[in-house]
Amino acid sequence: MASNKGIAIVIMGVSGAGKSTIGAMLAQVMNAHFLDADGYHPQSNKDKMKAGIPLTDEDRFPWLETLRDALRVSLVNGETVILGCSALQKHYRQILRCADPDYVPAAASYASCAVNFLLLSVDAEVLAARLEKRAAHFMPAKLLQSQLDLLQIDESERILKVDASLHPHQTLKAIQALICSNLPHLSPNHQS
Repeated sequence: MASNKGIAIVIMGVSGAGKSTIGAMLAQVMNAHFLDADGYHPQSNKDKMKAGIPLTDEDRFPWLETLRDALRVSLVNGETVILGCSALQKHYRQILRCADPDYVPAAASYASCAVNFLLLSVDAEVLAARLEKRAAHFMPAKLLQSQLDLLQIDESERILKVDASLHPHQTLKAIQALICSNLPHLSPNHQS
């Protein structure tokens, strides 16, 4: 990896896992930029979700490509960026990995890719309770099962995983420990 290339950590998981909360907290302790994928959805996607209609790949691909392009700007500028994004399926994560200008999809070089993934794992009951409390969000609780059904993890992808059913500060500490042990080129005090 080029020393001037930035690093991206995608905080992934289903709706209600805590991607925005944990992602913003992690960005703060790492002095990194935080991007919330929800803010990049076109209004048509938000309207579909608000109406209880699950998104299709046709809905998701342009959104993921926009996120990829935003990540690429940070990586090329040598910045550390944290993205809160569901990234539920391998082919969605492949689009995001392509933000790394040196990433070659056919080689499946996950270890050398500048885009890293961390799954916030939470039991369905806890997720449902969180979503019920989050009335202002455009993603209704009734779409949770469609997201759980889509979640696909391939062990070869080297996705870090943390229990996010804990208090956000405990989850953050667990993530910092994971980063230190699995991404040694980063540290919680990493400067962008």
